[in-house]
Amino acid sequence: MEFYFAPMEGITGYIYRNAHHRFFPGIDKYFTPFLSPNQNRALNPKDRKDILPENNRGIPIVPQILTNKPEHFIRAAKELKEDYGYREVNLNLGCPSGTVVSKGKGAGFLADLKALDAFFEQVFSETEVKISVKTRIGIASPEEFYPILEIFNRYPISELVIHPRVQKDFYKNRPNRKSFSEAAVKSRNPVCYNGDIFTLQDYREFRKEFPAVEKIMLGRGLLANPAFVQEIKEWEESGNPWPAGGRVDKETLRAFHNRLYTEYKETLSGDKNLLFKMKELWSYMVNLSDCHEKYWKKMKKAANLQDYNEIVESLLSYMD
Repeated sequence: MEFYFAPMEGITGYIYRNAHHRFFPGIDKYFTPFLSPNQNRALNPKDRKDILPENNRGIPIVPQILTNKPEHFIRAAKELKEDYGYREVNLNLGCPSGTVVSKGKGAGFLADLKALDAFFEQVFSETEVKISVKTRIGIASPEEFYPILEIFNRYPISELVIHPRVQKDFYKNRPNRKSFSEAAVKSRNPVCYNGDIFTLQDYREFRKEFPAVEKIMLGRGLLANPAFVQEIKEWEESGNPWPAGGRVDKETLRAFHNRLYTEYKETLSGDKNLLFKMKELWSYMVNLSDCHEKYWKKMKKAANLQDYNEIVESLLSYMD
């Protein structure tokens, strides 16, 4: 099985990727938060800093591009290849944000199949890097995915990462495994699954249902448990038919946290922004503690870094 780390806007930038890769190795590809090229430039300074090879040494990176303009995509892909050495780029057809969708980008691009087909025709004829796609299955109904998949099948997409929800689901309701199952059979391109794999039991059930699928993308499950892929691999190697569940090593989690804290402190402006960033991370990771509700209530109320650090130390000390 190959494991991919999903892009999470505002969270999984190069600082996070470096720390995760250092303390929790085992990810086959990290996908960057989306880059948004326009008519004036392919990459803005923030985007460029995030994808610079020197900021991602030894980390397998796939830049993700958000656009519905073929000329913008081609320009960004060319710069990523020629200036930074990237051999694969990913098209975002999955973002469900209302702001993005209203511009016909992300999942919103799935509403205009004629334009999508024309987009692919141009970018595949004028782009020299591999192009993978991360997609939802439609805007409002799973039945929309049949003609969408027909378009995908016309082009040599290197990998089709399918999040089997429609745009209007956002992250509610259950992923439509039936749609994914049909796509796994009918797709002419390699498929990767993405959606609601949070625990070893979730992973076991997925493997039982889709034994032939060899690529999986994890997002919120990995943010909640940075060691999730390591636990999966340990379970598979153990030969145990039932996942026992694991616990992140406390000292490794402490080192991971401290590196993030230190590097964010050096790059973010002011204690308030650092506090917001660390609380955002703990909104996922706090569930590693058996008393997560108590600690999360305290953490949300923390008004300064001293209070925050005391709460984190208490939480980590409890995790014996």
